[in-house]
Amino acid sequence: MDGIIDPRADFNTQKQQFINCIKNNLQRRLAKNDINTNDYDRYMSLAYTVLDHMVDSWIKTDRAYSEAKPKRIHYISMEFLMGRALSNNLISLGLYDVARDAFCELGYDLEETADFEKDAALGNGGLGRLAACFLDSMTNLGIPTHGYGILYDYGMMKQTIQRDRQVEKPDVWLNIPYPWSISRVTETTEVHFGGHVVHSDDRDTTKACRWDPLQKLLAEAHDIPVYGYNNSNVNVLRLWSARSAGEFDLDSFSEGKYMDACQAQVFSESITKVLYPNDKDMSGKRLRFRQEYFLAAASLRDIINRFRREHNGDFGIFADKVGIQLNDTHPGLCIAELMRILVDEENIGWDKAWEITGKVFAYTNHTVLPEALEEWPVSLVEELLPRHMEIIYNINHFFMEQVGIRYPGDFGKMQRMSVINDKSRSVRIANLSIVGSHKVNGVAALHSELLKKDLFRDFAQMYPERFVSVTNGVTPRRWMFSANPALTALIKEAIGDGWMQDLEKLIELEPFSEDSGFRSEWAKVKAGNKKRFSAFLKKDAGLSVDPSFMLDVQVKRIHFYKRQLLFLLYILYRYYDIRKNPGKYKVPRAFVMGGKASPSYWAAKELIYFANRVSHIISSDPEVKGQIEFVFMPDYRVSSAEIIMPAADLSEQISTAGYEASGTGNMKFALNGALTIGTLDGANVEIKDCVGEDNIFIFGMNEKEARELKERYDPREYVEKYPEIKTILELVKGDFFCADNPGGLRFFADYLTGGDEYLVMADFDSYRKMQEQVDALYENTDEWVRRSVLNVARCGYFSSDRSIKEYNEKIWKAEPVVLPRIDYGR
Repeated sequence: MDGIIDPRADFNTQKQQFINCIKNNLQRRLAKNDINTNDYDRYMSLAYTVLDHMVDSWIKTDRAYSEAKPKRIHYISMEFLMGRALSNNLISLGLYDVARDAFCELGYDLEETADFEKDAALGNGGLGRLAACFLDSMTNLGIPTHGYGILYDYGMMKQTIQRDRQVEKPDVWLNIPYPWSISRVTETTEVHFGGHVVHSDDRDTTKACRWDPLQKLLAEAHDIPVYGYNNSNVNVLRLWSARSAGEFDLDSFSEGKYMDACQAQVFSESITKVLYPNDKDMSGKRLRFRQEYFLAAASLRDIINRFRREHNGDFGIFADKVGIQLNDTHPGLCIAELMRILVDEENIGWDKAWEITGKVFAYTNHTVLPEALEEWPVSLVEELLPRHMEIIYNINHFFMEQVGIRYPGDFGKMQRMSVINDKSRSVRIANLSIVGSHKVNGVAALHSELLKKDLFRDFAQMYPERFVSVTNGVTPRRWMFSANPALTALIKEAIGDGWMQDLEKLIELEPFSEDSGFRSEWAKVKAGNKKRFSAFLKKDAGLSVDPSFMLDVQVKRIHFYKRQLLFLLYILYRYYDIRKNPGKYKVPRAFVMGGKASPSYWAAKELIYFANRVSHIISSDPEVKGQIEFVFMPDYRVSSAEIIMPAADLSEQISTAGYEASGTGNMKFALNGALTIGTLDGANVEIKDCVGEDNIFIFGMNEKEARELKERYDPREYVEKYPEIKTILELVKGDFFCADNPGGLRFFADYLTGGDEYLVMADFDSYRKMQEQVDALYENTDEWVRRSVLNVARCGYFSSDRSIKEYNEKIWKAEPVVLPRIDYGR
């Protein structure tokens, strides 16, 4: 086929064909010759060449799905943290080596060109990265899938550090064309807000009504292909951008009223400007609510349009052909939207429409924090979505009837389970998502149990068959093959490439943990990755860590339950202990913290300030030089995670037991050979079960112990036990770390001796003692490496391929449609 290489050709021929493809794109798409090029030209011509090799499979996949008419799974999420696409797509296609050698022959470096790509700013943390892993695995397994999200102009933010504080800047990632996205302007759909409802004569709101909206805007579709590694399937992530449906006000512009002329456009397009607008005030709540409904309405309309084309609008089989997975509560309004479409537009009776809806939706919960479950003021829903509010009232009315029959007289249970919170007059989206779904899943074994016995106990008692558990996983294509090519090559040399199709075959690596020669090569890979990270940190942030030090890392969203404060307190403890007892620690350690704080989360932003102040104190103290280093890595993102995770020696997973749903960073670190220090929280429990108690450092209280302690907890009792900690807190309160900002850190001393909601002081001594065991093991380099090998060998379970197989077995029950793999360059 013109423009792509011949998969039957030998490597050198493929390389030359690839060169020709690059030159062709350079000339025809960019109007450049191969002499006068810059970084942008080289990146775009290469990206277009890779995309050309995906398009044929994309079209064939679309045709195969249309002919098979399978059940399609629709994964709706506010976040898709995809990361850079170029290297990952080359690996999936099997073209990485061909592209590398072709670029080398042209006089360029593939890695340098790949670094030109910006991270797609489509998410914030674990929720979005999980969604990206799942799309990858659904494609890899041949499950007909459509992802739905929002094309944010500026993402959540770009984090900069100024005067030691987080400063949020727009993440300007679309200032150059994004070659992986194809605009589908002909598939633009309308989204409505406000207005009023016209009822039938009997005003029965369960019957078809007409919604006359006040405002209309457009949702424009943009498609990003996701290519399978084990096949040549291409699934699609469809992202929506908001556009004004009104014409430009030329009269106002001609009169010099320039802002008035653009007002409708600015108002409409604000919906997709940023991820998670600050919702501390009503204007922010309004924008965020509009954003979530925009995603729900555009996605549902697209799903139904495709269903109509494929099945002639036979809604009797809708639930057999359509599955919708709600990734957290953000897309929960989809339930009311589907009911509106079925009842008002398709004239399906209420009972039948509700039956269809319940069979279509499934809901994934990602938190055990009640305050993280979304609620929207009834007044806001009535104003912006009047018909949906009527539908939600009806859903709740019929549901409360069922609860009353099942539990007569139990008004407390009815109040807790109600979709409407009568006290705050708000709509509980989590309750709506449970009531309107046929399955509800947690994302780790412990998390799922906590949902059933605590957060959603009433629902689990009423619908025990509805609750299932699916432990999260990560895609090895990005987090091993792309992020850690040296380790991938070493493992491939040892056990072949079977594990690259089935990650659980990593267990074949276990005997090599006893091979001294293999351990030596393993250690060399880790050392090389640490040097790579050190160079990256210097270039990206101007910070330094010694690659010969043990690398101890905590990188994740900044939140007090994740206990970055415990990590910071231990760093301070170790720093002062080194000053007090020179030579005590035989292992020099470099501590790295990274992560973004929500712009509205004041305490988390102050913690970043605290961390940077501590970093300055340690780095400027000559007495501890060569023994301890600490840096806060700014603007933590997918591309920086791909550098630091292969480099880390120790992974910090130290949340308060019972608060982390699962975590996926813990899995990525373990699969790249880091040992874990952590609590029995989230997926740490299952990591311990897989790798064995001897190969993980578990400390602190378990969930039951933490819950019981909170009822009688006084952190001052623990502070008094440890004179060193008491001294450190006095220094914090006494402005030792912020002499130029009196009282600037007093909050933390008061917090740790007052509230300490997440039991930092209670777990500190256990954490400190476990860190001593870490030091002792790391001194025995060979034994540390042996356990590192075992961690990787035993963590194949944490593949997102396994997770998706479980989703399909327990929830979706979709038949795969698999296109044979094209062996480009493999």
